[in-house]
Amino acid sequence: MTETVVDTKTRILDAAEKLFADKGFYATSLRDITAEADVNLAAVNYHFQTKDSLIDAVIGRRIAPVNRLRLEMLAAAGPHPSVEQIVAAFVAPLLERGISPMLPMMGRALASPDLFLFRIFKKHLAAVADQFGKAFETALPSLSSAERMWRLLFMAGSMAHVLSWSHVVGEMTEGVCDPTDREDVTARLVRFVAAGFRATEPPRSAQPADAVRLGAA
Repeated sequence: MTETVVDTKTRILDAAEKLFADKGFYATSLRDITAEADVNLAAVNYHFQTKDSLIDAVIGRRIAPVNRLRLEMLAAAGPHPSVEQIVAAFVAPLLERGISPMLPMMGRALASPDLFLFRIFKKHLAAVADQFGKAFETALPSLSSAERMWRLLFMAGSMAHVLSWSHVVGEMTEGVCDPTDREDVTARLVRFVAAGFRATEPPRSAQPADAVRLGAA
């Protein structure tokens, strides 16, 4: 009985993930999912109650293990981790694991910033981002909070770019870059991002009010 329940729930999650990647989160109906999973609507309602809950479960199934490993690596680096250790703890769990099933679905989410903000960041990433922000504050106390936040966003953007373009990098670079060597890709990205974090913060530009006064003059 238990095995049947687990198999049914997994089939629903697998079917939903495939269809969300192919058609989008909101263009996919529950009827589409039941047909793909070969289950009835009652089974979906039993396991997930609503489509919104099913979307959260599909996303959480892929992101939760990554976040756990991120926090484990960050904790293992000790109370005073280096910039490289912090960056590696953030990017390595995603770059170095088997993530191919996650890429099409994440691509859909990244293409819709509002969806990413409310479905992924606020529910699954905000608390983790806060922990990494505090770690960078310890490692780089001279940076302003705004500068650290921008650099966190640039780190996440670089990682997302590597993930979403990995299937064409080899051809684009005529074989010079090998995206299949995950450890090498991770090491290169860590060096690149760490250098960006260590860069001297530029002087602050004129405040908006100052800019308005200068324009009026």
